Amino acid sequence: MNRFVKSTWFKVIVAIAALLFVLLIFSAASKKGSSPLSTVFGTVTEPVAHASSGVGSKLGKLPGGLRSKAKYEEEIKSLKKQIAGYQKELADYEQLKQQNELYQNALGVKEKNSDFEFVYASVIGRDAADVYTSFTLSKGSKDGIAVNDPVICGEGQLVGLVSKVSPTYCVVSTILDPKVSVSAYEVRTRETGYVSNTTIMSETGLVRVAGLSRTTSVTAGGVVCSTGVGGVYPRDLIIGTVKEIKDDDHTISSYLVVEPTINIKDIEDVLVITNFEGQGVAVS
Repeated sequence: MNRFVKSTWFKVIVAIAALLFVLLIFSAASKKGSSPLSTVFGTVTEPVAHASSGVGSKLGKLPGGLRSKAKYEEEIKSLKKQIAGYQKELADYEQLKQQNELYQNALGVKEKNSDFEFVYASVIGRDAADVYTSFTLSKGSKDGIAVNDPVICGEGQLVGLVSKVSPTYCVVSTILDPKVSVSAYEVRTRETGYVSNTTIMSETGLVRVAGLSRTTSVTAGGVVCSTGVGGVYPRDLIIGTVKEIKDDDHTISSYLVVEPTINIKDIEDVLVITNFEGQGVAVS
């Protein structure tokens, strides 16, 4: 104990206690203003208070200040809703754009064929296992569609014909299907043949036009159209462009390898021709 009393730490503690005692006496004797002790305390704490005030001020100037998590989640939800609205508007715009293009093409076909009557329809289903790319349309018999009605798109490109119909939908067999036969001719030479496809050519998206003579004058690049013979298809519907001319191994004739001017697998909207001059009349 005597050692601690004589130590430097003890002397320092006593000195600090004496100083605080003097300050308390001086504070009690003061009649106005702040006490020296409060002044000393204020002097020590003022830099800290000033720094805190500065930080608070800068935080207050941030965008939105300090905001709750719930507030940000609410804003994110609102922004997602706006984005969904913009996406719908964009989808509607693209749909209207496609329909407008379809209508314009239809008007062009109508100007050339005033006897045509159309029904506009959209593709609503495809059979992925069908190599002949048949598809289902959104219109049916209640819209005036019947079996064997020809189906076109674009500026009069032949797609196929209606093979099955119900009140609210119909099924289209395309020109890639071997069961679909179309009397055809090449526009430059006027030579005629008929669409008679094979499974192998269907898988490559091509059409076989058979029945041409071995001495045919048709060349690659020629355009093939429907003749109108048979009363099922109007005349001059575009079937495609000639890629090759080949000799038939089983007959003495030649056939054309024709590439459709449209990609049948990508078709989304079509026109079903419900009536035209000569429909149902077999012309020889």
